[in-house]
Amino acid sequence: MNVFKLSPPLHGTRFVALASMVMTALTLTACEKQEVKAPPAPVEVSVIKVEPQTVPVATTFVAQVESSHQVEVMARVNGFLDKILYREGAVVKQGQTLFLMDKKPFVAQVEAARGALENHKAQLWTAQANLNRIQPLAALDAASKSDLDNAIGAVKSAEAAVHSAQARLDDAELNLSYTVIKSPVSGVTGQALVREGTYLTAGPGGHLSYVAQIDPIWVNFSVSQNQLSEAQKQQAAGLIVAPPNQAYRVELELSEGNTYPHTGEINFVDPSFNSDTGTFLARAELPNPDAELHPGMFVKATLTGATRPNALVVPQRAVQQTSNGHVVFVVSSQGTAEVRPVVVGDWVGQDWIIEKGLKPGDQVITDGFQRLAPGAPVKVAATPPDNQTQTTEAAAPAAKK
Repeated sequence: MNVFKLSPPLHGTRFVALASMVMTALTLTACEKQEVKAPPAPVEVSVIKVEPQTVPVATTFVAQVESSHQVEVMARVNGFLDKILYREGAVVKQGQTLFLMDKKPFVAQVEAARGALENHKAQLWTAQANLNRIQPLAALDAASKSDLDNAIGAVKSAEAAVHSAQARLDDAELNLSYTVIKSPVSGVTGQALVREGTYLTAGPGGHLSYVAQIDPIWVNFSVSQNQLSEAQKQQAAGLIVAPPNQAYRVELELSEGNTYPHTGEINFVDPSFNSDTGTFLARAELPNPDAELHPGMFVKATLTGATRPNALVVPQRAVQQTSNGHVVFVVSSQGTAEVRPVVVGDWVGQDWIIEKGLKPGDQVITDGFQRLAPGAPVKVAATPPDNQTQTTEAAAPAAKK
């Protein structure tokens, strides 16, 4: 007969210790299973809310300055150049003497013409006196009709001779006046192409210099056919609104980057297309009272006056360039960062017009996106209301008082 022995029951102290060990092991196992990574803290960012607005449209062209009235100075009579009476490159007034030719031959021609005129006047006086004697005699039939006709003819011939002599005198005096060559307009002068003692011939052979009017001044620039067509399409679609009466304004930037202090307006657009350059010529007129602009200078001409209604703009710093194009970060409805591809247009000051990719009401992140990844939680930084800022600024002077 087999006899089984039962183990004696555990002692109370040992049972408590064993139970404690089991519970500890179960607790540690449960903690390991329940340990989960804490979610990342939201990144504080600054945003702007995109709203439609009307913004100015500015188009920049490379332009060249041109005189509004340039006149070539030429000799109008043949003769020797006696003096040059202006400083080359200086600004002269209209009517100011530039060149002086030798007058002596022309003075002699005037005196000869004046003498001939006086001689023909004397002949006219004699003929008139003879007619005055014959007319009473002819009325009494004491002189023949033929004598009277001859007397009348002599008077008329003498009168014609006087007129011819007067015309020759006028011509001689005009030629004498041409020996004093004056500036036809007010403007800047060119280099003198001849020197004293040179024999001048009238016409192109007597080209002496030029005078270019510089106030007002003209600025020429070219508009390509594609630019013109695109502008017309955008105006037809209502994307761009032209200024009233097409009164575009022109602003200039000089080569050193300075802004020219005066503005002008378009005064001519060539209706003909230049097939050699593929452009249309446009011209603006600007005041130039200080002679800061000179013919031949290159400047940047910015055409303003048009507006773009319902435009969406964001600061340039909010737009990033990637290999696939431009993107911005926006705050999604879940409060996370969302990368949004956009199509950019023109610059407006420090902002960029967004053609596609945004809609009104979108919150575009302007600062803080450098620390973001797509889908990361964000916290929008609080900004004071505009009216509160204005009130604070307005109260500052009062506090100083």
